[in-house]
Amino acid sequence: MKRILVTGSNGQIGCELVPYLRKIYGADNVLATARSKKPGPVSEGGPFELLEVRDGKTFSKLMSDYKIDTVIHLAGILSARGENNPQESWDINAGGCFTALECAREHGAAFFFPSSIAAFGPSAPADNTPQVTIQRPTTIYGIAKVTGELLCDYYHLKFGLDTRGLRFPGLISYEAPPGGGTTDYAVHIYYEALSKGKYTSYIAPGTYMDMMYMPDALEAVVQLMEADPKRLENRNAYNISGMSFAPEDIAASIKKLIPSFEIDYDVDPDRQAIADSWPNSLDCSAAVEEWDFSPRYDLDSMTKDMLEKLKSRTQECAR
Repeated sequence: MKRILVTGSNGQIGCELVPYLRKIYGADNVLATARSKKPGPVSEGGPFELLEVRDGKTFSKLMSDYKIDTVIHLAGILSARGENNPQESWDINAGGCFTALECAREHGAAFFFPSSIAAFGPSAPADNTPQVTIQRPTTIYGIAKVTGELLCDYYHLKFGLDTRGLRFPGLISYEAPPGGGTTDYAVHIYYEALSKGKYTSYIAPGTYMDMMYMPDALEAVVQLMEADPKRLENRNAYNISGMSFAPEDIAASIKKLIPSFEIDYDVDPDRQAIADSWPNSLDCSAAVEEWDFSPRYDLDSMTKDMLEKLKSRTQECAR
């Protein structure tokens, strides 16, 4: 990667990936794009342009103007929010992916697509879900993610486009605010552990889902895009994960550092239904074997870092 365009730069991943890429490749070589401009490092730390991902004409012009050789396509609507407006979710998530792939094909650029554990569905094996298995998702978000995986396969086979992708689990970050995902509880819980000393979970106890700390996710994107293409067999939808836990597990991890912390439950049936359709844990062996995936954080080390960073940020805001 040398000249990179990132879509959805204001989102959960983009707001951290853009500064991360700029540190590696140089600020001028990473073009951040989004539907709106917000103050902060994404728009102020390097080139920024407004872009609606379904606008192929503007998309293509930006790629020409900035001599883009890599597209990191992050723009999309997350799972829980997507169920409230499936038509818009499909249009942006699937239609936007198709437009982005077409622009990458036109300019001969490499392409990254972020898939998700939502791409599996309830009929896939729930434990140690294989890299290749049945995928029958029951959410519009998951359906669009499977479509994106297949489109990336198609553009690689049909046009020789260098397409690569990851199936992200729930992502946890102290930088990015929750954006309407089913796994957002695993971010909220840290904020409320510090501010209230307790948390009411909308996900039921015993509900295991794969998660990953954002620093590991950012590193995985770069590691995959820089990997030797000769090693890549699965290419467009690698299972990756840092840990698998249920709400009571993350609460127990927090209690090691905040002994008075308490958790209770008020289950949201809609988000619980989504969570129940996802895997409990993923088989990440293909990512390990093909491009040396190796996350650094487990639950306890993530909890320690999250609480330290959030506490430090709260103290700075109070000054």
